[in-house]
Amino acid sequence: MHLSAPMQRFVLHWGEMGARWGVNRSIAQIHALLYLADQPLHAEEITETLKIARSNVSNSLKELQTLGLVTLEHRMGDRRDHFVATHEPWDMLMAIADARKQREIDPTIAILQECAAYAKDDPDTPAYAVERLQRMEGFVTNLTGWYAQVRKLPQGTLIKLMKLGGKIAKFVGG
Repeated sequence: MHLSAPMQRFVLHWGEMGARWGVNRSIAQIHALLYLADQPLHAEEITETLKIARSNVSNSLKELQTLGLVTLEHRMGDRRDHFVATHEPWDMLMAIADARKQREIDPTIAILQECAAYAKDDPDTPAYAVERLQRMEGFVTNLTGWYAQVRKLPQGTLIKLMKLGGKIAKFVGG
């Protein structure tokens, strides 16, 4: 696949952003390439275009599939697997948010709940630490509950809310 200068810049920048977000640079670059592609690509095309190792491409594609950002397609008469990324930015955002919540937030809540419960009954834990652990656990749990409620809203409603921005505070009295 030929990448124009702006396409190359996007792929490189997406890789840098991914690295800052804790995602392997290759994974992010492959995602960017597939996002820009006008047709599904097979692993060899990705390897040749991005000049990265075939094994790295295979592992990255598996991770992108796990995240729900890339799907596998088959072509008639071609035994190779072809890959396509969702081209809807909103779907990408939701897939990334869901994966990060599952990987980072859910285990944190479990640890916070465990620590808060243990600290409450532990005579060696000062009252201020118990209170802070409970506040943090409550905050993260409430934030997760809010996310679950928002996640159930239709995409159109979420986009309208997003466009309202700070104006919504006037509506709810803030």
